[in-house]
Amino acid sequence: MKPAVPERQTLFISDLHLAPGQPETAQAFIRFARDIATKAEALYVLGDLFEYWVGDDTLDEPFHATIVTAFARISRTGPALFFMHGNRDFLLGQAFCDACGGTLLADPAAVELYGKPTLLMHGDTLCTDDVEYMRFREMVRGPAWQTSFLAKSLSERKAIVEGMRSQSEATKRQKSMAIMDVALPTVEATLRGHGYPRLIHGHTHRPAKHVHLVDGRDCERWVLTDWHGQRGGYLAVSAGGVEAIPL
Repeated sequence: MKPAVPERQTLFISDLHLAPGQPETAQAFIRFARDIATKAEALYVLGDLFEYWVGDDTLDEPFHATIVTAFARISRTGPALFFMHGNRDFLLGQAFCDACGGTLLADPAAVELYGKPTLLMHGDTLCTDDVEYMRFREMVRGPAWQTSFLAKSLSERKAIVEGMRSQSEATKRQKSMAIMDVALPTVEATLRGHGYPRLIHGHTHRPAKHVHLVDGRDCERWVLTDWHGQRGGYLAVSAGGVEAIPL
């Protein structure tokens, strides 16, 4: 009797918010990278891998070098590796991807997984009810802002980002949870505009499977889990379907 052939899987993670001050999360990721991701067909990181990223000139910092090494091991083993910007690490650049052996994707990115059209997003552009955040996003994603920011010294950039993080946390405490979640009309318009695909995204930290009825068609929307300490997880997609798997 022939041994069973392992089912091909593509894995998705997001919202790890890796930072030197969160060593348990980093260790959980390194174990995932070593023991799970290396066995997959591909790994997609859909944004907010890091708590913040001030430029690829920080690649040699010890903490970042450890994470890059873990990704490089995945790509050398064989799985294809893809990255997408999040709202915290939108300055990840080509140097980072080259060091990891991965490819940077646009947001959104349309792919076909085992015969199923699938749309990949970080998810923040679906939160259109948060008008203040959408204005901020437009500013920091602009070439002029990024050129000016990256021209500053490393210490200046880190200080600016720390200030932005503090302001963001204070602002979030004044916003309702509904405003910070996806806007359903935007979700439906996105699904309609891309031909009613399956949608996978992160950002909201509200892992779940949703089914949206759009123009008489059922569309799955899978929200990825965030990571904190030893808690985390990933989405495994195969020809047999989709499964959310906790660590």
